[in-house]
Amino acid sequence: MTSPASGLFGIPEMTQVWSPQSLVRRMLAFEAALARAEARAGIIPASAADQIEAVCRGPLEWLDIDALFAAARGAGTPAIPLIEMLNEHLPDPVRGLAHWGATSQDAMDTALVLQMRDGIDILVERLLSAGTAASTLAERHRHTLMAGRTLLQQALPITFGLKAARWLGLIARQVPRLQEVRLRATCVQLGGAAGTLAALGSAGEQVTLLLAEELELVVPDMPWHAERDRVAEAASALGVVAGAMAKIAADVMLLAQTEVGEVAEGGDSGKGRSSALPQKRNPVDAIMALASSRLAVAQVPVILGSMLQEHERAAGGWQAEWEAVPALFGFTVDAVDRVRSSLSGLQVEPQRMRANLAASGELVMAESLTMALAPSLGRRQALLLVREVAGRARENGFNLRLAALADERILSALSVVDIDAALDPENYLGSTDTYIDRALAEFAELLPAERKPSHE
Repeated sequence: MTSPASGLFGIPEMTQVWSPQSLVRRMLAFEAALARAEARAGIIPASAADQIEAVCRGPLEWLDIDALFAAARGAGTPAIPLIEMLNEHLPDPVRGLAHWGATSQDAMDTALVLQMRDGIDILVERLLSAGTAASTLAERHRHTLMAGRTLLQQALPITFGLKAARWLGLIARQVPRLQEVRLRATCVQLGGAAGTLAALGSAGEQVTLLLAEELELVVPDMPWHAERDRVAEAASALGVVAGAMAKIAADVMLLAQTEVGEVAEGGDSGKGRSSALPQKRNPVDAIMALASSRLAVAQVPVILGSMLQEHERAAGGWQAEWEAVPALFGFTVDAVDRVRSSLSGLQVEPQRMRANLAASGELVMAESLTMALAPSLGRRQALLLVREVAGRARENGFNLRLAALADERILSALSVVDIDAALDPENYLGSTDTYIDRALAEFAELLPAERKPSHE
């Protein structure tokens, strides 16, 4: 299903993986591998497997995709008309040997996991690219001071490098999660009509092993027609990826607000323009990443809800996956790619960051002053004193330094030099460098040698 806006989302590589042509190709790959596995197990002649494989893996001039999916509406699955069309194209002696012992869901589910495997590989690649962009920002701006904000209010000084390192850590954590899911979820499906492989007699397990070997898929403990936990786990992992991208995109969007102005998205001269306001420069990548994330996360409940499946084969739950899973992959990779684009061209404004940090009249350094007073006064008394002095500074329009210097209780505990040191943002960054270094090192472990980021 497409919409007028569908061309705004996704990337060509992922769109191709989940296209109708791709689904058909992967179902035919299942049929070719099944024939080869059954020939190896002595169930069908090797010559028949050769002919089935030649048709399945060769040019598809014999196959009318539009007619196939039109027929699928009545059949309830594209696998049934596909197998019929395949048999019609095979010579008489071989015609009854294709799809031997299998059911339509075996072809559809195995095609699904082949698509999921390719889709996860694309997602991992795009995540690594987004991570490379974040790692460059983390290293380049490790000493670029800015305000750290909690509940949308200035809280403490941080560096933009730390913020980018946190983005990097969030991106990097998605990679091994997806790789682990890829291993668990990409199981071959072969169960026959009701999950017993009765049509293959005692050779069912052997054929399953050989089929998995042919397709380089994992062998499950048993057929999983109506047990969709692996698909649901993959969907949940993609939902987490999409949510992670939303966090990063939201940060960029907030930092790009006119009143904040600490970053702006780069790009060509037309990027982010308004149809009515010539001065506008919208953070379109961050905006579209948020949209894609919402659309991706919205698919996850559909897939989790589809785990409710009746007996040995589902009536509706399985079929709902056909729309939701491709949409989930498409929207998730779009969110990742939009974040990659946003971070790759991000223009950082260190002077504006420093100006915003100073806008509170040093009130952002109140905790630092409290901790400087704590050894002499105790933390509780120091907190109450600085709260009082900060309130006086706010009411009278002073900065915190002047208010502190006017208070004898503070001067009795700290020298002017100590007060100035406590109010210097560069002295109150804690473990910032350690965290940045750790994020950079952990991300570098995920990269092959030729893709190690070069920091300036």
